Amino acid sequence: MKIGLFFGSFNPVHIGHLIIANFMATQTDLEKVWLVVSPHNPLKPKKTLARDHDRLHLVRIGIGDNPKIQASSVEFDLPKPSYTIDTLAFLKEKHPEHEFALIMGGDNLASLHLWKNYEMLLAGYDIYVYKRPAFDAGDLASHPRVRICEAPLLDISATYIRDCIRNGKSVRYLVPDAVWEYLESGNLYR
Repeated sequence: MKIGLFFGSFNPVHIGHLIIANFMATQTDLEKVWLVVSPHNPLKPKKTLARDHDRLHLVRIGIGDNPKIQASSVEFDLPKPSYTIDTLAFLKEKHPEHEFALIMGGDNLASLHLWKNYEMLLAGYDIYVYKRPAFDAGDLASHPRVRICEAPLLDISATYIRDCIRNGKSVRYLVPDAVWEYLESGNLYR
């Protein structure tokens, strides 16, 4: 099975993430998409990051019963910080029956040359790229392992959602209903 790995902090998961995941799972040759909840991106501040298992729970309830998308906590038990190439090596060893691919935004593709062992990523894995407004995907956009996809995008950010919650504003319709209900009933991001 060909599985697309969509890495992110998902802090919190929102409908923009799920639209991209569903697009990749239903309109490309990927058979499934795993939303890989990353413990901590070494390029982002940790102070605004909710606990790993809270974010994983939100991803799971946000996905609901969609059989083509699932949440993954694979990086929770790997050494920190998590590097994509190491996670892929682990998954390849644990699941040799699957073929893995990466899903990323055009902004990430433009900075891929800064990633650990990025040459190995390009050599060994297909990379499905959704365009990001105001970002040039860079020179790697024409690489034979890179597939540029016209996924529908929404201008929503997890930062905006966290700010709304902190300021007592509604995030209904920005996140899946189950995520909204969970956030409304608790203190996460307040």
